[in-house]
Amino acid sequence: MSEQTTQLRTQRTVTRLLLVAVAMFAFGFALVPMYQVICEITGFNGFVSGNAAQAPVSAGSNTDRTVTVEFVATVNESRPWTFRPRQTRMEVKPGELYTAYFYAENMRDRDTVSQIVPSVAPGTAGRHFHKTECFCFTEQAFEGGQGREMPVTFYVDPALPERTTTLTLSYTLFDLGDGDVPEFDENAARLHSSAR
Repeated sequence: MSEQTTQLRTQRTVTRLLLVAVAMFAFGFALVPMYQVICEITGFNGFVSGNAAQAPVSAGSNTDRTVTVEFVATVNESRPWTFRPRQTRMEVKPGELYTAYFYAENMRDRDTVSQIVPSVAPGTAGRHFHKTECFCFTEQAFEGGQGREMPVTFYVDPALPERTTTLTLSYTLFDLGDGDVPEFDENAARLHSSAR
């Protein structure tokens, strides 16, 4: 085998390896949006839509069954906020509308904007939890030192599997004024809610 043939084969091998490396990088980069789409479609990992759901039909209520909904609130990166649910749990009947209240207060002396991102546990129950009104649908502007009550109106789909007796609605507050970037894709959420 001549030296020229060896060099040609080496160049081809290097080119192929570079193409494989670029393809692997592109695939890894594409995994995040693909994962989000899968979570939105299946409700996996507690994803709940960022858009309003239609109100339930009252005939869909199952009066014999109750589900416990627990409420949790956290602040990203321990920012100077107060954020908590007014009640930590509520017994609800699937198919009926309920309203829960959260309290948020900007503890700083300057104005800022927050985005509050929801999730539901167990993860597979996310597609059975529907919000008709929620402070999480839009960014929330707060003046320095301002606090306020924020309602979320929701219902649990009667199609929730019988084995699921407790749901946890968790919110994380992100301070956009401090550069927090919530992991929430509004466009994907709109697609998810319109697909219902």
